[in-house]
Amino acid sequence: MRNHLPYQISHIYLHEGLSLPSLSTHDQGNYLVFWWHDVALGHVFVAPQQSLTETSYHDKLIEAISPAITFYKNQAKMSPTAWKEWVYQKKSLALETRLNNLFSPVSQDAIPDRVPIAAVICTRDRPSQLQNCLSMLLSLPCRPQEIIVVDNAPSNDASAEVVKQFGEVTYIKEPRPGLDIARNTGARDAQASIVAYVDDDVTVHPLWAYQVWKTFQDPGIAAMTGLVIASELKTEAQFIFEKHWSFNRGYTDIFYTPDFIQATLSQGPPVWVIGAGANMAFRKELFEQVGYFDELLDVGAAGCSGDSEMWYRILIKGYTIHYNPRAIAYHEHRREIEGLKKQIFYYMRGHAAAALIQQRQQKAGYIRHLFWRLPKQYAQLLKSGFPNYRYRHKTLFVEMLGVLSGLNYYFKNRQHARQ
Repeated sequence: MRNHLPYQISHIYLHEGLSLPSLSTHDQGNYLVFWWHDVALGHVFVAPQQSLTETSYHDKLIEAISPAITFYKNQAKMSPTAWKEWVYQKKSLALETRLNNLFSPVSQDAIPDRVPIAAVICTRDRPSQLQNCLSMLLSLPCRPQEIIVVDNAPSNDASAEVVKQFGEVTYIKEPRPGLDIARNTGARDAQASIVAYVDDDVTVHPLWAYQVWKTFQDPGIAAMTGLVIASELKTEAQFIFEKHWSFNRGYTDIFYTPDFIQATLSQGPPVWVIGAGANMAFRKELFEQVGYFDELLDVGAAGCSGDSEMWYRILIKGYTIHYNPRAIAYHEHRREIEGLKKQIFYYMRGHAAAALIQQRQQKAGYIRHLFWRLPKQYAQLLKSGFPNYRYRHKTLFVEMLGVLSGLNYYFKNRQHARQ
């Protein structure tokens, strides 16, 4: 069986040129992310040994960025143009004039040094990742007003020693294990009116804090999620995750309102599509209105999904969540298959438990989702993956075990579930 080949991530800035970049394809694949200055527009996978001509490259480029260009064009109420032909003809000047006008509503003229948000990092026994994360946050051209590290049931003082190196960072030791417990501790301690969460294994775009703050300048927004781009795709596990479990929710703004719940109520609202807990933020006052993260869904307990259950609660209470793709984080996926399988097991364990908790809050189609659609989906995947079970099919058995484990966990602990 041929070994999986790594994928090289290349960030292509279209304002710098439209020509086919120099790509090595013999012993690697390529993952291309397209940008116009600070706005991410789309991405494309180029398989190993897949050769590209100038024309085929432009075909893939146009297909990848068309949804974002159309979205921004509609937002700006601009008439259609021949921008696709300009790409093929490499008319950089014409394209630059047009796209600069197109993105002017989301461009930044003056960026403040700090914005009044609290960045909360929940960590546990990962001092090297924490050090990198704090160094990165403190080097941003626009920094959060507060940075809070919640050290979640640590086995030693390594993280506390790391935080001592950064005088502006608040350290909180939370002895009770659980990600949602740590999230709640950070939210309660934050002084800023906006609470943003960052995983200790992510880096963020230089304008991340600014974009988070800017999102909440709309008084109708109660919470937000942002774009998450893979930072590495060297291993098979990382490739599988990005292809089939990606945190990337696209390159166009989405506003999730209570209508989203009503429109999908019969199928079980898929709140897990709203974003990723690695890049999310809330108005602090919102926690008093809808409650804090459900600690029944912690890693080590149900598994996870505390973030998606929170989004469900926010929407059924009548609030709006904004997915803002200009607030960007880069996530380091797990490198080993066993680590990926463990991650996916807990994803599905938490998914099942959260779905039943959400069902109790408002009757929806989660029972049908768990006991009809998911089994049907897994039956089809088992059939299509037989007998080798490669790539997407490698995690099938831990996924199914995770669902069963989540159901068992919920029924054992349902008396403690949020009413």
